[in-house]
Amino acid sequence: MAYRATGRRQSEPIAKELKVLLVEDSRTYALALSRRLEAELRLPIVVCQSLNELHEVVTENRAAYTMAVVDLNLPDAPRGEAIDFTVQRGIPTIVHTASYDLETRNRIMERDVIDYVPKDSAFTLETVVATAKRALANRQTRILIVDDTAATRKLLAHMLKVQQYQVIEVGSGDEALSVLEDNPDIRLVVSDYYMPAMDGYELTRRLRRQFASNRLRVIGVSSSNDRMVSVGFLKAGANDFISMPFIPEELQCRIASNVETLEQIELLHNLASRDALTGLFNRRHFFESAGRLIEEAQAKNLTSAVAILDIDDFKQLNDSHGHDFGDQALAKVARYLAQSVEGSGHLLARIGGEEFAILFPGLSAKEAMRLSDHIRLDISHEILLVDDRQITLTVSIGVAEIGGQGSLDQYLVAADRALYTAKHEGRNCVRVAP
Repeated sequence: MAYRATGRRQSEPIAKELKVLLVEDSRTYALALSRRLEAELRLPIVVCQSLNELHEVVTENRAAYTMAVVDLNLPDAPRGEAIDFTVQRGIPTIVHTASYDLETRNRIMERDVIDYVPKDSAFTLETVVATAKRALANRQTRILIVDDTAATRKLLAHMLKVQQYQVIEVGSGDEALSVLEDNPDIRLVVSDYYMPAMDGYELTRRLRRQFASNRLRVIGVSSSNDRMVSVGFLKAGANDFISMPFIPEELQCRIASNVETLEQIELLHNLASRDALTGLFNRRHFFESAGRLIEEAQAKNLTSAVAILDIDDFKQLNDSHGHDFGDQALAKVARYLAQSVEGSGHLLARIGGEEFAILFPGLSAKEAMRLSDHIRLDISHEILLVDDRQITLTVSIGVAEIGGQGSLDQYLVAADRALYTAKHEGRNCVRVAP
């Protein structure tokens, strides 16, 4: 075996590692690419220089490899035998090749590979790394295929599964709407036009009434020669259109482009709704989301509560130990708060300075106070080290119950008054607004 750039952390058991195979006979190129892959994917890279070495490492533990980047031509595998070896063993494979022409392309695409990258530019390393990152990210993306022809569904599903997407198949528009209701994490729908009962246009229009384009992308497909079919899809609200029969590379690029658009929108939304220092939601997001959560609780005849939390003596701590310490204190409290509310449905945000707000949808003031007191107590056990000195953090919390009347601002004012009472009565305690 040539060398292994595994980078395993000592605390991780070897059997639990997922590795990436790099099969390349050029030592210089393999070293450069393995370093880039390991840095970007944060996975250990196992490098082989021949088909013989590939046999050796995969036989040891086939299940350990989550992906392979394989050179098309090796000294002992001149016709792509290494690609066949990884694909046949169920290892998702990216091909890179020094020679590229139509015949080579056809040889590669006969196999079920994720993609191929020619070694013909200064950006080859970047392209291979980007392709690998995209394939790994695709595993988190669910796509719904809607087509009444089973053979077409299976073909399209197979092509997308090779690209590592999670795929669900249905045969009608009604089934599609039902599946989307049960699977809100579906990000993209690929729909045929000609379907009984509900055609692709009508399905697209109904999807657009329920889902905005920044939440769900829709791609129309059809084997029709009528170019107005694509116009009909786009007018109905689809984001793209692909003609059948599919050219695999075109399908891959169009799907990837729409998924990347969703990711960019999500990134921009996070930048707009997150606090830069703590990573928590910011004041703007809190006010935008709180009303909806309160209304949902009220529709179930449930009360809600809101708490405002403030780090005790924060200004004094800042003045005594510097702003870097203040940032550390805010970040530490934020991390603990995030862990405390994770998966609970509660809404947590930093609303300014050393103040945090927590909305407890569906909880009474008494229940919110009990949870808040657990949070307060646990934070008081946290310690920050400053110049070898141990600094204990404490917080004060004010809680207000949200009834059927009044605005969120009014309840936040009530919680803030309760917080002031907690400060006045000695800090490191929780008080409830009367």
